[in-house]
Amino acid sequence: MGARDATVFQEVEHAESMLSLDNVFDAPELRQWAERVAKGLGSDVETLNFAVEPKIDGLALSITYVDGALHQAATRGDGRVGEDVTENVRTIRNVPVTLPGVARGRLEVRGEVFLALDDFHELNDRQRAQGAKEFANPRNAAAGSLRQKDPRVSAQRPLSFLAYQLVDVSGSLSFTTYLDTIRQLAEWGFLTAEETRLEVGVEAMIERSDWYEEHRHDLRYDIDGIVVKVDDLAQREQLGFTSRAPRWAIARKLPPEERTTRLLAIEVSIGRTGRATPYAVLEPVVVAGSTVSMATLHNQDQVAAKDVRPGDLVIVRKAGDVIPEVVGAVAEPGKRRAKRWTFPSNCPDCGQPLERASDQSDTYCVNPACPAQLLHQIVHFASRGALDIEGLGEQRVAQLLGAGLVSDVADLFTLRAEVLAALEGLGELSATSLVREIDKAKSTSLSRVLVGLGIRHVGPVAARALATHFRNYAALAHAPLEELEDLAGVGPVIAQSVYQYCREEESRERVGRFVAAGLSLVERESGRALEATLQGKAVVVTGALEGYSRDEAEAAIVARGGTSPGSVSKKTYCVVVGEAPGASKLEKAQALGVPRVGANEFETLLGTGTWTSTLA
Repeated sequence: MGARDATVFQEVEHAESMLSLDNVFDAPELRQWAERVAKGLGSDVETLNFAVEPKIDGLALSITYVDGALHQAATRGDGRVGEDVTENVRTIRNVPVTLPGVARGRLEVRGEVFLALDDFHELNDRQRAQGAKEFANPRNAAAGSLRQKDPRVSAQRPLSFLAYQLVDVSGSLSFTTYLDTIRQLAEWGFLTAEETRLEVGVEAMIERSDWYEEHRHDLRYDIDGIVVKVDDLAQREQLGFTSRAPRWAIARKLPPEERTTRLLAIEVSIGRTGRATPYAVLEPVVVAGSTVSMATLHNQDQVAAKDVRPGDLVIVRKAGDVIPEVVGAVAEPGKRRAKRWTFPSNCPDCGQPLERASDQSDTYCVNPACPAQLLHQIVHFASRGALDIEGLGEQRVAQLLGAGLVSDVADLFTLRAEVLAALEGLGELSATSLVREIDKAKSTSLSRVLVGLGIRHVGPVAARALATHFRNYAALAHAPLEELEDLAGVGPVIAQSVYQYCREEESRERVGRFVAAGLSLVERESGRALEATLQGKAVVVTGALEGYSRDEAEAAIVARGGTSPGSVSKKTYCVVVGEAPGASKLEKAQALGVPRVGANEFETLLGTGTWTSTLA
């Protein structure tokens, strides 16, 4: 389609911050919000006009038009600064390149990039036909498709854009209601939510939001809630904003869907660190719009506490509407249950003994040559949070291992296009592209390399602290243990792990191969600094946070001057509690009097350094 290369996503500052919405979870809370709005306006709650619309489960995007021409597109990012994805957005078929008529001056059209459910299923059909990995859900598929380095790849994905806000930066237009702006967006050719309704009064508004909960799977796209907005723009101006969200809008989150199905077996997978994680093999069931056949059981203690056994009828849900998990067994009077499941004593992949430290809930395969660990180590090394090597997903790495082309991450830098071209499904063009991506990764910053190496206990927080202080790997490798321990964000456990890693013969040999291959092992200057709202504060995260992986949550805290250690102490500023949190962290926080903050407060915490309410 003639799109230019989008290899580097530059930072873009939004003309107006893309704020989050406060959340409510049921009709009574929604009514309380409406009453606060009416009080703020000095009005009767039954006379207010509310726009009630679906909350699309996609990726927030802002598209800037200058004098009617598409100028720039950026992701939401942290609300103030996002990433430039203009060339990829130009490939989305229902995004107008020009706006007809009165679209003068500078405008921002905001909305959600998503995959319609039919398009998502067709995409996965294509993935299967090509022997490629299927996408887990429409949101992940949409986010990954939008952030492709090559716009031609984005163009092959059936992305859609739904508009829900018009920001008139230049003040060239005149509207009195929100629905007037939506009608204008539709006239310009944007897709808007046809299910949006104007409701008068709180009771009608609640009734319409209930309708969405009942019909959530009748829509063409996944939704994770309902958004209610005051329709009158002058009233919005009067209500204003809090530090993080508008007072004139609210999101009603939908409860996680629970389904029952049969537990066929309990298996154990081995991760890159050797951690052995039990998971449930299920009779396939549709949960929150997608078919689930496997679900996490977290660890040995969780299986015992839930007492689920092969053959049981079990309740399944998606934690944070993303990660399938088994909630527990359903009683079946008169049915004879299988014996209690016991954790295996040997690794299912290499056969070596599994070990569990007495003070930990996790069990590990301690065989460094375990093939499952090696697979996940290389995948992690190439992942977006580490060296970000496009084209090195799990299936490709498994193929390289099977062909005997790699046995360590350092082997990636010895791969030659002519050898790769002989592999099934690659060919000369794809092989050359993969080698080019690996070559680009040689200029990666030291902090990303440290993350990619998978050193025990070293995540983005510690990696950034180490790389910022030492600036190059040689200085880090020769640092005394005491210097490592004294670094903020590191501490004795991480320090000992790094100290030991740097002195292992295998590690020295690997780093020597990195140097010989031309890999940069120095820290580069970071980009635009965010406001240091968490300067010097330790924020512990437990459980899954919507919209953030664990690494992304830690990186967001560090980017604002904070640290994110893995354990709770007297020095902990607060504990952010997501879906399926760790019981030990919650108990320790309660014992020490450390505030526990809900996941819905996380963005408030990032933006302001504080929160509005704590968990009981």
